[in-house]
Amino acid sequence: MVNNTPRHVVEGEVVDTSALISWPLERLFGSLASPKQKNELITNHPERMDIIDAIEIKWENPDKESIRKITDISKETGDIAGLSQIDIEILALAIENDCVLITDDYRMQNIAEYSKIEWRSVNTDGIKNIWEWEIVCMGCKMVNKTPEKPSDKKNDLGECLECGSKLKIRKKK
Repeated sequence: MVNNTPRHVVEGEVVDTSALISWPLERLFGSLASPKQKNELITNHPERMDIIDAIEIKWENPDKESIRKITDISKETGDIAGLSQIDIEILALAIENDCVLITDDYRMQNIAEYSKIEWRSVNTDGIKNIWEWEIVCMGCKMVNKTPEKPSDKKNDLGECLECGSKLKIRKKK
């Protein structure tokens, strides 16, 4: 007899850390999240992590193929410069499990929309359009290459190799 049961069954949605922090507990039952989000909660909201430990959240790492797919998409849109590795993992879980993504992060919503991942906001209205981003020098205005991977420091894109000024991300024209 062949077992056609999926590798794992996800009852809820894939939730980002803002949902883990602010959603009522009954909304989180059966949700899927990255184990790395536990560290964020322990560091920033330890009392909430104690409560969340008591409910049935599925903590799962995404597979490498899903991470690669989301990383490639985020490079295409230019969003990678504003994402963390945890953001990539949450998006990868959503695409891998064909789940609704719950996030207030506009970059994550942008990638979800671009990738045809269904998403909902936690506390905001969310994005209205898909945007593409580029890295530009604040001094000489030269457009720089999009990073290959997310940064540990979301707002620190480094300095321009031409003039040494700070780099920033802006919407492509």
